[in-house]
Amino acid sequence: MRLLITRPETDALPLAETLRARGHEPVIEPLLTIDYLDLELNLEGICGVLITSAAGIRALARLSGDRRVPVYAVGNASAATAHELGYRTVHSAEGDVHALADLVISKASPDAGILFHAAGSTLAGDLKKLLEANGFTIFRTALYHARTTKRLSQTTVQMIAEGEIEGVLLYSPRTAKTFVQLVRNAAIEDHCHGSDAYCLSQAVADAVAGLPWRTVHVAQQPTQAELLSLPGL
Repeated sequence: MRLLITRPETDALPLAETLRARGHEPVIEPLLTIDYLDLELNLEGICGVLITSAAGIRALARLSGDRRVPVYAVGNASAATAHELGYRTVHSAEGDVHALADLVISKASPDAGILFHAAGSTLAGDLKKLLEANGFTIFRTALYHARTTKRLSQTTVQMIAEGEIEGVLLYSPRTAKTFVQLVRNAAIEDHCHGSDAYCLSQAVADAVAGLPWRTVHVAQQPTQAELLSLPGL
């Protein structure tokens, strides 16, 4: 299958290799660009780091050389990135922010110290609120900004218009909403009838429901492994 990957380029490249190994033809069309922010960051007194995206741990690693602090990651992909960057203790919630909150509650103590959320400027879910309700103290700082793409590349527009894209992989409601808007801006929404939408969660599926997809597939759990187990992938 020819599959459109909408993830930021750093995340899209390894995903493309995985899809090629499965016999697919990936097309990379990043709908978000990550801008890392240069900040003075002091982690003194921090007993753990909360990561809700791979971009978060990459941003943190740019600003701090401390790899001893425990990392609580929302999923296996962000956990794997933390391991690759040299963090010694990494826990994965294998889910969404609610699963991450449950993980922290089960493994950490509110009395141990402050938890630092290495966040982006746009949040999906309120992890801080979930944990503060259970007695934790959360320090949250935006370490990166994810900019949405203003238009689809001409190559992608042409492939969609000619029915050459058989599936679109969508990982977040924000990306899904951006895709819908850009497709409409390019006046090619009617050409999506030959494509399947592969969605990381029901919230993502809801965000792309306005397009005439052939089929909308939703991962049973919001993880890349579950997404890639969907029919056809």
